[in-house]
Amino acid sequence: MQAATEQLLYSGTVIPAHPLAITADKQLDEARQRRLTRYYMAAGAGGVAVGVHTTQFEIRKPEYNLYETVLRLAAEEIEKAKLQRPFIKVAGICGPTDQALREAKLAVSYGYDLGLVSVGGLKDYSEDQLIEHVKEVAKVIPVFGFYLQPSVGGRILSYSFWERFANIPNVKAIKTAPFNRYQTIDVFRAVCNSPRKDEIAMYTGNDDNIVADLLTTYRFMVNGKPVEKRFAGGLLGHWAVWTHKAVELYASLKSSFGSSHLTTNIAVTDMNAAIFDPQHSFKGSIAGIHEVLRRQGLLEGIWCLEDHEKLSPGQLEEIDRVTAAYPDLVDDEFVKAFLEQNKI
Repeated sequence: MQAATEQLLYSGTVIPAHPLAITADKQLDEARQRRLTRYYMAAGAGGVAVGVHTTQFEIRKPEYNLYETVLRLAAEEIEKAKLQRPFIKVAGICGPTDQALREAKLAVSYGYDLGLVSVGGLKDYSEDQLIEHVKEVAKVIPVFGFYLQPSVGGRILSYSFWERFANIPNVKAIKTAPFNRYQTIDVFRAVCNSPRKDEIAMYTGNDDNIVADLLTTYRFMVNGKPVEKRFAGGLLGHWAVWTHKAVELYASLKSSFGSSHLTTNIAVTDMNAAIFDPQHSFKGSIAGIHEVLRRQGLLEGIWCLEDHEKLSPGQLEEIDRVTAAYPDLVDDEFVKAFLEQNKI
């Protein structure tokens, strides 16, 4: 990772989780896939995460075989843009150790800076085995840790696990997304107690608490002295939509603090609930992201690789409601101007 990119990671930024653009017959819509990457750059994001949950884990299935393709397309668009600023490329990495190592090597070959290592699905691995798994991946690519909530395939991990995780060389960042304050505190406390505490950037993935997370200072007594740490930024599926406004909000949070921000936290969480569908255990989350992008013209439809990935009853109406209720958090006008310059 280049020094400027690493500095951006530590100082903090907005990293959207990249969706997958497909056609009605489940074929990759390459033109719109590439345009989405350009949208995130144009919106001011500081990076993008590809091959993650929002991109749909099913891209790895043999019948689709899209994992390498989505990594390549995003890398090509980022290279083509010749940005005069650092831009963080994060590749999602999952599966058993042999698969994870293949994905890590592929990510490195396309110039990705970090691997977001998901331990979701590794139900048969003990915590000791998970630590060894991450150590092996970290030998290939700098690691972005990932605490994924159980309702979408993650698992509860102990404080001891995160204590050991934080001490793995080449772990550069951790995304906490358990949607749970107790478990978020576990990760922060483990990092604050680690001699590597200043070498690990914390990123929120808690879609139910985005703004409050970014405003919060975590303080723990370590060897009789207070140690403080904050979220540097966020790596979020929520930031795959209305991204320009997310960048503006993030900049505002970095520069000032006020009670109005806590009110904004409720607005953002309300909007997230409409997209991510917690009422139905997040079953409509990917389709919800797609629906917002479809309305703006960034996607043609809300199709997903698996038929069960669809909007839940009442979700369309909820998206209607929050879009109308919080116009200051919607970037429709920015997207309209972007599309005028990026026609397909």
